[in-house]
Amino acid sequence: MRFEGYLINYLYVVVLIVLGFAVVFGALMTSRLIAPKSQNEIKSAPYECGIPPLGEPWSEFNFRYYVFALLFILFDVETVFMYPWALVFKELGWFAFIEMVIFILILLLGLIYAWKKKVLRWV
Repeated sequence: MRFEGYLINYLYVVVLIVLGFAVVFGALMTSRLIAPKSQNEIKSAPYECGIPPLGEPWSEFNFRYYVFALLFILFDVETVFMYPWALVFKELGWFAFIEMVIFILILLLGLIYAWKKKVLRWV
């Protein structure tokens, strides 16, 4: 009896996932059917804020900016993990303090590694 109750919950999840995919697929197919289909050279040109583009649209992108952004997101998200810990710090005791010190040391090692690899140099 109780097992069937759990299975019905999974059935609801599967139905919602299928329904979600059906809505997205339906929206994409409706857009494909309704959208105008005229193609010309002006529509295919890259848009540069109203300024006619100069040169090739493909340009070399420095990978360092991408890694810099990933490091920012990584450290930003991990500092968000510290807020809930700080709110319940008194209730958790020394064990949680030691865990957070280890967590911060791992972050510091990652920062030192990125610094040594010169990822944080902007030039």
